[in-house]
Amino acid sequence: MTKAQFVSLIAEKASITKAKADEILEILSGTAVSETKKNGQFIIPGVGKLVKSQRKARVGRNPQTGAAIKIPAKTVVKFRVAKSCKDVVAPKK
Repeated sequence: MTKAQFVSLIAEKASITKAKADEILEILSGTAVSETKKNGQFIIPGVGKLVKSQRKARVGRNPQTGAAIKIPAKTVVKFRVAKSCKDVVAPKK
């Protein structure tokens, strides 16, 4: 689903204009980014949460030459899917 399709869906379901729906989506994404940066996580109830995580420095291999290389430590963002969402989308057999 593209952003335009998502905005149209929000506008239709909420009975608002596409411009207002786009503004809501921008507020949501902006808040998610700023809260994750500031607090380390942002939760979207029923969907999941964005989590800021530290990755340790490690030794990797150059796949072409096989030479060992140092991979530096860095901060990454992960998305963890909520259990309620996971159970609906991919139920256990």
